[in-house]
Amino acid sequence: MPIASTDTVLLGPLTLDRYVEESLALPGGGALNIAYAWMISGEPFRVVSRIGDDATAAFLGFLERHGIAHDPGTLVVPGLTASIDIRVLADGQTVMDNYSPGVWAGLRLSGAEDEAIAGARGLHAMLVEPVIREVHRLGEAGYLAGLESSGDFLDYRYYDAARFRDTMRFLRAAFVGWAGAPDDPAVEGMREVAFDLGRLVVVTLGERGVLAFDGAARRQLFVPVEAVPIAGSSVGCGDAFTAAFLAARRRGADLEAAIERGKTAGARATAWRRALPDEAYEPAPRPAAGARAKEGR
Repeated sequence: MPIASTDTVLLGPLTLDRYVEESLALPGGGALNIAYAWMISGEPFRVVSRIGDDATAAFLGFLERHGIAHDPGTLVVPGLTASIDIRVLADGQTVMDNYSPGVWAGLRLSGAEDEAIAGARGLHAMLVEPVIREVHRLGEAGYLAGLESSGDFLDYRYYDAARFRDTMRFLRAAFVGWAGAPDDPAVEGMREVAFDLGRLVVVTLGERGVLAFDGAARRQLFVPVEAVPIAGSSVGCGDAFTAAFLAARRRGADLEAAIERGKTAGARATAWRRALPDEAYEPAPRPAAGARAKEGR
C-alpha cells in the first residue's frame, strides 16, 4: 500500500448516503467528500477506508472514475457498507440520522496501513467511534508523531471536554461543527484544550461565522460569515469548508486566509442539492422535485 511522504491520508467511513425524500442512495461520507474536493484542487492524498461487498460497484466506480487513490485489496470486506439517512428541510438545512456503521463497527487497520500512515505527511480523520479508537491506538504507539494530523469531530456528538482533551493529545488541529451558542461551556472547554495543548481548534457556526482557537499563538479569532441563498442544501458545506481550509494551510496560507478559503468553498456548496455536485455522481441524480432557492448560510 504505497503512500508517498507528501500524501495526506483520509481516514473515515465511506457511507451510502440515503436521501430519504428521493429514495436515492449515493456514495458519500466525509472522507469521500473531502477526497473529491482535493482531487479537483490537485492535493496529494490517499483514502483509507472500508466498504462492504454489498456496494462495491458504486464506490469503486466513483473512486476509479475520479482517480482517487485507494487500495482495493483492503477497501472491500465482507458485510454491509455504512449508511446514513439524510433529509433536506424546507429551508435547505439537513438532518442526518439512522447512522449504521456496517463493516466499520469492528475496524482495525492492518500493520501495513499503520506503517503507511506513519510515513505520510499528514492524517485527516473523520472521528466516528471506530476511528477514534484507531487514532488513540496509533497515537499511543507513536505512529502519528510528526504528522500534520487533524480530525473532524462531527458536531461533537461523540465528545465531552475530557474526551476532547484526550484525543487532541494526538492531533494538531480539530474541526467542530457547532449548532449551539458560541458562549456555551462546551465551546469554552474547546478553547481551554487548544490553549493548554497548543492546538488549533476551528469551530464552524453555520451562518453565524467561524470561531478559531489558535493555541500555539494563544489567540482567539472570530470571522463573520455573509449569509447566501441556499439553492440546494447545506449537506456539503462542512466538508467543503474543511477540504479548502486544509488545502490552503498546506500551501502556506495563514489562519485568516485559510478560513476565507473555507468560507468560499462552503458557500459554493450550498448550490448542491447533495453533498457533492451532481456531475460527481454517475449517472447524475435527478434534481429533487420542487427544489427552489432558500435563504441560509
